[in-house]
Parts: sequence; C-alpha cells; structure tokens
Amino acid sequence: MSDSFEVERTEPLLASRVFSVERRTILHDGERFTREVAVHKGAVAILAINDAGEIGMVRQYRSAFDRHLWEIPAGTRDVADEEPLETARRELLEELGCEAGQWTLLGRFMNSPGWTSQVMTIFEARDLTVREREPAGPEEASSSVRWFSLGDLRALLADEEAIDGTTAIALHRLFGNFFDR
Repeated sequence: MSDSFEVERTEPLLASRVFSVERRTILHDGERFTREVAVHKGAVAILAINDAGEIGMVRQYRSAFDRHLWEIPAGTRDVADEEPLETARRELLEELGCEAGQWTLLGRFMNSPGWTSQVMTIFEARDLTVREREPAGPEEASSSVRWFSLGDLRALLADEEAIDGTTAIALHRLFGNFFDR
C-alpha cells in the first residue's frame, strides 16, 4: 500500500458565511472513496494579558452548545487578504475593547483535521490600552468581559464540564502544563 492520495474531484454541498462543505473524491492505490470536508478560511485567538497578569476572557452565547461559554477572544479570518495579526488586532478591539503594544505568535494548530481545514493562529497580546469595545454580531453585542487571575481562571476551567480547546491550547503554549499548577 502506498502513501499516494490524490483529490480527484470536489463537489460543493453547502456555502455559508463562515465555511463551506464539500465532498471530496479521493484516489488511493486505484480505489476511490469520498470524504466530506468543512473548508474554513482560518481563525485567530488572542491570549490578552494585562499589567496585573490577568487574562481577558469573553463570555458569550454559542449556538452549537446552546449555552454561554468563557473563551479567550477569537475570530474568523473573514476579511479578504487580511493577515492573521491584523485579524487578531480587530478581534481584540471588538471583543475585549483593547489595543496591544506587544504581540507574540504562540503558534498554530489544526482544529480537527479529520473533517475541517480550519487552522487556528494564537497570539499573546500585552501592553494593553483599554478602548471602547466594538462588538460585531448579536453574540458579541450581548457578551461580557472579565479579567481572570491565573488562580481564578484555573478554578473556572476546572468547574466547566467541557472547555474551549483554543483557550486550553493557548494557556498550554504560554504557561506549559497550566492545568497541573
């Protein structure tokens, strides 16, 4: 058996504001099979840390779970030709109402490569200046912001039945094994 896989054909199934879904016909060793893939432009997330060492979190409604969740600010790269850092700057102002003087790339990860092409880029933002929030959409407009100490954040995440994976990865990238401290 070889490692040779080739996408032979794609068939659009759905187009939405955030992603599309396509059926891919794949050729491997003379055999064809199909997979459905959610095609996504990518997203960014921001681990914003204020001068007191607190981390900015947003509590907003998530329809996939029909509940409010605490998350670090994040957003889709939905502006054409916008670089990830520019998307992060925009999302930080929209969701936390902050601008940052210092940005550090913490890394990238594939959200769920078995079914989506989404790649998340995570930044650390420091040297923050508070401005007025510029929420976009009904979820952000009704969201709330809180700055958590590391201890309070650890307690919050320990109490959740499930936590946002992006937040967990961002904390791990910055602080190592954050959950065992």
